[in-house]
This record gives sequence, structure tokens and C-alpha cells, in this order.
Amino acid sequence: MFAAAGGLSLVSRPYGIDGSSNPSVSTPVTPSWCRLSLRRRLSSARSSCTARLVSSGSSVDQEEASGEGSKTADEDARQARRSADWRAARAYKDSGIIFDGRIEGFNNGGLLIRFYSLLGFLPYPLLSPSHSCKDPPTTIQDIAKDLVGSSIPMKVLEANEEEKKLIFSEKDAVWSKYSSQVKVGDVFDARVGSVEDYGAFVHLRYPDGFYYLTGLVHVSEVSWDLVQDVRDFLNEGDQVRVKVIHIDREKSRITLSIKQLEDDPLLETLDKVIPQYKCQQEAQEESDVLNMSSNMNIEPLPGLESICKELLQEDGITGVRLGRQGLEKRVVSQDLELWLSNIPAKDKQFTLLARAGRQVQEVYLTTTLDQDGIKKAVQRVLGRVP
Repeated sequence: MFAAAGGLSLVSRPYGIDGSSNPSVSTPVTPSWCRLSLRRRLSSARSSCTARLVSSGSSVDQEEASGEGSKTADEDARQARRSADWRAARAYKDSGIIFDGRIEGFNNGGLLIRFYSLLGFLPYPLLSPSHSCKDPPTTIQDIAKDLVGSSIPMKVLEANEEEKKLIFSEKDAVWSKYSSQVKVGDVFDARVGSVEDYGAFVHLRYPDGFYYLTGLVHVSEVSWDLVQDVRDFLNEGDQVRVKVIHIDREKSRITLSIKQLEDDPLLETLDKVIPQYKCQQEAQEESDVLNMSSNMNIEPLPGLESICKELLQEDGITGVRLGRQGLEKRVVSQDLELWLSNIPAKDKQFTLLARAGRQVQEVYLTTTLDQDGIKKAVQRVLGRVP
């Protein structure tokens, strides 16, 4: 009756998966009011989830924006600090201020130096010789390793922000401190550093036992003998005595001599091998060329005649005359050289020594010039005569 009348059935109908009737599979049918309620809950949940996602996304965007702003501010602060430190480095360079720089590390080329927020570089050749001379067998890498963590005096040598170059020098700092204690004529105990074709770099030992400054012994100042290879006379680590013969304070250079601590063998030749004149009158009567013996004739030095004529053209030189001539025991120079003898002047007469190979010739100058004036006059003449 109820079914025929179309009333609401409480018995579920069996349906297949494809929606067709299938007695073997039964699926409960959800009432329409339940489906509507479920849809509302799902829709509400999705809206709530979407709202939460939107809200959460907005929060993330705000945090990222805040983080980027903070990061940008930090970078700006760091850049401003670096720029200020570069300005400070340039100020140190321009003023020549000496400061203690901390060594933070090293590599094959030199030391890494901390300068405020910047990291600079100190090449090994710009280290003071005191480190290498303290224990000569120690390698530069071992020296650098021992220096890490310590501070040493230095100057800023280069500060280029664009090229990111910050170079330091300990040698320059040490020069400023100790060069004033050196003057021409001083004699030092020293240690030979590097040896080059043109001479040897020698480290000067101070009274406190440290080696602060380095000078150059030119090849011409190594020995009175003819030096063709400096290494035949000097080797790295040799202990020598040197004399300071020139200081260039603007260029921070010291010129040294080893041979000037010994007597010039040329003077020994003149004084002992060639007979001395008995008196000035006999000297005037002697010929221009005097031999070591009556059986030996020595040819005049080539080019000396032209030099003598040019000397007479110099203001203050009134007379030029050739004196004694002889042969040295050893070759000193292949080329013609003129030296101002240390023989005391007499009656305004100075003695020049012309030498080439083993041959030596005295040249007497009558002049009103002093020794420095004569040296300058000779230099000018040698510049004019080929």
C-alpha cells in the first residue's frame, strides 16, 4: 500500500558502481538533507582554510619583506663601515703613520693583515730582515706561521678601494724608526741577504743584535779585484763588515762598500813599486811617462790625453800634468777610470789616478777647487768625453 501510494521508503535501493541497478552490490544512499549539510560544512571548511592560507601567506610576505629590509640595512651598514675604513687606510698612507698591524694568516706570497674591517696584504720582501736573520735556516713559511696572531709595526703602502688593493710594509716602518741612526762613514757588522748580478743586499746589525735595515753593496764596491761575478766573492748568509758610503733618504736607500774598508792596492803600487820623487824639482824634470824600470816602456792610457784637455776647460782648474805610471799587481778595471787619490794636496795640487786593466797613471791637477768640486768637474768631463 505505502509503496503503491508513493510514500517515502526507508529501504535503500541497491545500485551498481555505474549507477545501474545491481543486486550484488549495495551502496547506502545519503539523504538529501544530509548531503546539503555536508556540502555546507565542506564549503565552510574550505572557506576557513582558504582564509587561513591567505592570512598565513600575507604574514609570510610581511616577514620576508621585513627580512629583506633588515638585510639591506645590514649590508648598507657594512658597506658604510668598509668605505670609512678605506678612507682611514688612505689617510694612513698619506700621513705615513706607523701602526701595529695584526697578522691573521699567510699564503705563498706574504702575510694577511687585519685593518679594521678590511683584510690587507704584506708581501714577504717587505718584511724587516730581523725575522729572517734571527734564525737563518728557517724558511719564510715557518717564519710566517710563527708570526700569525702577533702584531708588527707597518705602514700602508697602497690603498686602492676600486681595485681592492691594501698593501702594507714593515720595511718602511722600520726605515722611519732606525734610518736616522745611520750616517755616511759608519761601519757595520752585517749579513749577506740576496745576491744579484749587480751586487748584494746586506742586512745591517744594530748594537742590540737585530738586523733592521738593508743596504746594497754594488758590484763595483765588493772588492778591489776585478769582479765579474758577485757570487765568486759573496754568498747568502756570509758575515761581512761594510761601510756606509751614501744614503738616499728620499728613496730609503743605503749604499755600502766592502772594499773601502781595505787599503787600495793602487796606492800600494804607487808608493812601494814606483820610486818616490826625491824632490819637486826632480818631478818637474821627469818625463810625462815614468816606468817601473828603465827597461820597461808603458804606452799611455788611451783617451787620457783628451780627458786632460777637457779638464783644462773646467773653471777652477789651471793646470793638468801627467805624473808617474806603473802596473798594478792585479786587474781592477778593464775600462778607463779616474779616481781622486787620498794623497794629501800640496800647493793646491791634487792627484788623480787614471787606471785601466793593470795600468795606472797619476794626473796632477793645479786647482782652486776643493775635493767635491774636483769630483764634479771630473764627472762632467767624463760625461763629455766618449
